[in-house]
Formats: sequence, C-alpha cells, structure tokens
Amino acid sequence: MKKNIVIFASGNGSNFINIFEHLNKGFFNAKIVLLISNNPKCGAVDFAKKNQINYKIINDFRYPVLKKKNKEYELVLEYYKTDLILLAGFMKKIPKNIVKIYKDRIMNIHPSLLPKYGGKGFYGMKVHNAVLKSNEKNSGATVHLVNSEYDKGKIIIQKEIKINVSDTAETLASKVLKIEHQIYPEAIKIFFSNKVKIS
Repeated sequence: MKKNIVIFASGNGSNFINIFEHLNKGFFNAKIVLLISNNPKCGAVDFAKKNQINYKIINDFRYPVLKKKNKEYELVLEYYKTDLILLAGFMKKIPKNIVKIYKDRIMNIHPSLLPKYGGKGFYGMKVHNAVLKSNEKNSGATVHLVNSEYDKGKIIIQKEIKINVSDTAETLASKVLKIEHQIYPEAIKIFFSNKVKIS
C-alpha cells in the first residue's frame, strides 16, 4: 500500500521536484497526493500543475482569520489521508494543531549542520552568509523532524561538505543544495522503513 505524502513549498520547489523524480524511479513506496503552498505564483505550484499533482493554496489572503486558516490545513490533510508531510522550502511556520496531530510525521530539510545556524530568521542565503561570516570550515544539510520550535526536532540524517577559501554564499548554496537532493530521499526511505527511532 503506497503511503501518502503531502509537500509544503513556497518557492522553486527543487526538493519537491527531486522527491517527485525519486518517487517515479520507485525509490520508495509512496505517492505525492498534494502540494500545499502559500504562494500561488511559485515554481512549485507550476510544477504541480504540469505534473497533474493536486495543489492547495493556504495563505493570509485567502484565509484572513487565523483560526479558520489553521483548521483548513487540518481538514485538507485529513481529506488526503496524509501519512507524511515534507517541508520543501516552506516559508511559514507550521500551525501548532498540525504539529500536534502529525507528531513525528513532519520532516524538514535545513541548509546547515543543525543545531548550528538554525532557528527563526535562519533560512536560504541568510544561513550561508552567516556560515561564511563565522569562518566555519564545514557546512552541509540536515533533515529533521518538525516540532513546535524552529529547527529543533530530532535529526534524521546530516551530511557535511568542506568550505573552500574561494566559496561565496552563492557557491556554498549550490553545493549544499546538491547535498539536500541526496539526503532528503534517503531520510524519507529511512522513515518509511520504520527505522526512525523517536525518543
């Protein structure tokens, strides 16, 4: 029985596309049943449209009342019988009700070696700039479970790379993204093989 994955994305969705490609190759026994985005004009939504993947826009404009917006997440995820939620560059905090209902079933990928350079305000190029500014020798990416605190959930998998003297935030971002594309599918595979031990 294929597991149901729901992706949350706000941007180009490169991790979303990468996961979709791994699914098509039979890397894990699952299917993407839905994309949720806050941004109707993002690349992830375009990709979903082109590949006949259902998508749902949930944002402040469409749901100005917070309580109703949070309930909408709940109703939609329930409707699609969600087994696993994957955050792929989703720029909004996951509502508490969703974190509670889907405890240990929400995964995120972060472009640093957590717990370093995680937390509120650390995303995208801000992470890479901070890493270089601190003269770190290594960086990398981390897949972790999501809890009520930014980037504080249990780490599933991490991979690091060396930082070269010549690296800029842009070159580092490019290197880290390649690692993200390697380890996110691995983490999903680990999850579905029931090897994620939750303490």
